[in-house]
Amino acid sequence: MSSLGRASAVIGAGTLVSRVTGLLRSIVLVGVLGSVSSGAADAFTYANQLPNSVFSLISVGVLTAVIVPQIVKATADADGGNAFISKLFTLGTVVLVVLTALATACAPWLVHIVAGQAKPDILALATALAYWCLPQILLYGLYALLGEALNARRIFGPFTWAPVVNNLISIAGFLALGALFAPVPTRASEWTPTMITLLGGTATLGIALQAVVLLVFWRRTGLALKPDFRWRGVGLGTVGRLAGWTFLMAFASLAAGTLQGFIISEAAGIDASATVTTNAWLIFMLPYSVIVLSIGTPYFTQISEHAAAGRDDEVRADIARSIRTLLFFIAAAVAAVAAAAIPASRVFTKDTEFVTAESAAQSAALVLLCYLVSLIPLTILFIVQRTFYAYDDTRTPFWFVMFQCVLIVVTALGAWALFQNDVIPLSLLAAAVALGQSIASILQTVVAAWLLHRKIGGLQVGSWMTAIGRFAIAAIPAGAAGWGVFVLSGGVEGWMLDGQLVGALGTAVIGLVVVIVYLGILALLRAPELKVAGTLVRRFLPGR
Repeated sequence: MSSLGRASAVIGAGTLVSRVTGLLRSIVLVGVLGSVSSGAADAFTYANQLPNSVFSLISVGVLTAVIVPQIVKATADADGGNAFISKLFTLGTVVLVVLTALATACAPWLVHIVAGQAKPDILALATALAYWCLPQILLYGLYALLGEALNARRIFGPFTWAPVVNNLISIAGFLALGALFAPVPTRASEWTPTMITLLGGTATLGIALQAVVLLVFWRRTGLALKPDFRWRGVGLGTVGRLAGWTFLMAFASLAAGTLQGFIISEAAGIDASATVTTNAWLIFMLPYSVIVLSIGTPYFTQISEHAAAGRDDEVRADIARSIRTLLFFIAAAVAAVAAAAIPASRVFTKDTEFVTAESAAQSAALVLLCYLVSLIPLTILFIVQRTFYAYDDTRTPFWFVMFQCVLIVVTALGAWALFQNDVIPLSLLAAAVALGQSIASILQTVVAAWLLHRKIGGLQVGSWMTAIGRFAIAAIPAGAAGWGVFVLSGGVEGWMLDGQLVGALGTAVIGLVVVIVYLGILALLRAPELKVAGTLVRRFLPGR
């Protein structure tokens, strides 16, 4: 537990700093380009999401699902896995170069796929920016290969700290754009080639430096990484078979997400669209990244080791313990984000010629709340899905992810039909799509947990369902207390919506109240998870 606590602390601290600087990056971007009704902001969002989308195919489809368990197993080789990892990296780099070249050549078509409902000037600007952003596919891939290999060797810190460099470079680029071209036009048709070069170039430079940072730490692995094109006879065929299922799974998720984005692009430059949903997802992912990834990643490595050794009883115990620990923190996060949804969203909005910042914050908050519905189920899914990967089973996750994708498509098309038939206005289209995704994720988690229960003979569900009940008893009144603070501050007419900085301050005040009430109630209930959580928190303190 001590080693898991230390690893969680390192990952959590790095993730927290990277996410906070990521939030600052988004705040600066909103300050320069706007969000709701900003065609330029939506165009950059579409262009910058393209490499992220392709990267998700690599990361979710191959790296997380396959590479970590395989590298853990390869360490038992006589050379500590050196030959296997060198061949794997060589093959991965070749694939990434080819994939990046093809994607960049297809930039206009890719932009049309993700934003086809947007106005022509937004599509044109998004395409111009995409030529600068799509080379990030190669850089993201190298960063992920290096980072997952470091994680597999229990060197957890660099992978989570490196994005800080990217965020700082991006912030510098946004500030330079604002300083040189103020006021930066929100209309896509008014952008110049120099502005496009500055924005797109600094975005890609940040990703490049993010990957370079990991190379500095590679020597800690004790491995001599070198090009090796002799790919036969070292087990890469097994990797390919496993990756095939996960790649199809990730591609299905990407296709479903692309359909969602295509539908939402109807509101690009007019109302809540790509930039709003991206920022709402960023807020949603903050607790997920800081809590779930920092605590769950070391558990995944431990689960992989126990599964490889055939110790199923220990795997079941790992699952129950990790879920209880994660949900202790996540329940508080759900209550805090729900209570502070409007001031938190105000941080990412500003006045434009079409809408006030306060009104935009309320629209964005609704999207955030619709995403938030699925945070607890997705936390459980993180552990469940990675347990399948630990057993080298990527086929079963493919089927329950396909189930989710079908539901996402159905709900997204349903939201589109409601809009087309004037049942919901354009301003609610993004929220309706987000809610559909949450419903799909909840049902997916139920199916995935049932399948894993059948596979390994139980998940100790009773222990963590009892814990969920305790957390709910504490989180509901805590969230109500936080909302009460917002109402007493004046609500949507109060000081918390007077600006981006006071929106952040209001969010912090609400969050603090929620956490105090949450912990107080759990202390009264004498929740056993308080002791485990305290141990993890103390790992963050100096000298621990």
